[in-house]
Amino acid sequence: MKKLVNEPKAFVAEMLEGIALANEKTLKYVPEYNLIMRADAPNTNKVSVLQGSGSGHEPAHVLLVGKGMLDGACPGDVFAAPPVDYVLESTKLLASPKGVLHIVNNYTGDRMAFDMARELAEAEGLKVATLMVDDDVAVKDSTHTVGRRGVAGNFFVIKAVGAAAEQGRKLEELVELGQRVNGVTRTMGIALTSCTPPAKGSPLFELGDGEMEVGVGIHGEPGRKRKAVEPANAIADELLDAVVEDLPFKKGDKVALMVNGLGGTPIAELYVVYGHAHTRLTQAGIKVERSYVGEYCTSLDMAGCSITLVRLDDELTSLLDAPGEMGMRIL
Repeated sequence: MKKLVNEPKAFVAEMLEGIALANEKTLKYVPEYNLIMRADAPNTNKVSVLQGSGSGHEPAHVLLVGKGMLDGACPGDVFAAPPVDYVLESTKLLASPKGVLHIVNNYTGDRMAFDMARELAEAEGLKVATLMVDDDVAVKDSTHTVGRRGVAGNFFVIKAVGAAAEQGRKLEELVELGQRVNGVTRTMGIALTSCTPPAKGSPLFELGDGEMEVGVGIHGEPGRKRKAVEPANAIADELLDAVVEDLPFKKGDKVALMVNGLGGTPIAELYVVYGHAHTRLTQAGIKVERSYVGEYCTSLDMAGCSITLVRLDDELTSLLDAPGEMGMRIL
């Protein structure tokens, strides 16, 4: 294993410290709870939005903290849900009179941690609501989840809800909005290689040289099937067919199209996939209004990609276009 790692157990803490030092004017790091939060949070005039999940999916979620996005993120170790006390104390630090919204990807550990933290916070008089993300169409259940998994589509939920929170909308309104965005968002991915968690030091699962996992989860969970590697257009077709048919998306729809890298795929390859997917959608009478190509929700160094589609309306398009600041800013 060749990685830029010191002591594997300190990997997450050192990463979070680096993020904070690179964004000293806008972000604050609370090491006791793995919390990256906006330097100006909490804001008494807006709902605070908190995400968690495991580390290893960067830029999700710690690099999505900023104005118009998340107010805080408290990850656990690599591919591990945050402890209950991390979520509880982060919620208390971000507490606003308008409430705190938890955005939770649909994994068993994440759900348990955030459910327990919400109950404890409510017992202390805090106003908290939960918003679940489950955009993955690959499988109904996996080794990590009850129901569909939350994957790259969480970006669109965060972006829309974060922008609406910045406008001062109520907690209940943000929950309704987030559920609506999640309801029109679909994702599926493929893996060309496994990934290597620093603490493990070896690949999380095995893939043959000529194999790919179709419908892989972002923690390396099994997908729909394992098959021989195909050309990029065939891979894009398989992912796109599964995503389009699930909602279903139809002629006349306006959509946001995301091709998300899983951590080990060159950006050039992602644009090859994007170009074919865009053409296919256009041919089907589905208009691509917004485009996203790059790494939004990764799986450490896994080679592969996912395709996400979001059915747009005027409000959602406006929220996606609203200003947003993140630790992953490129100037």
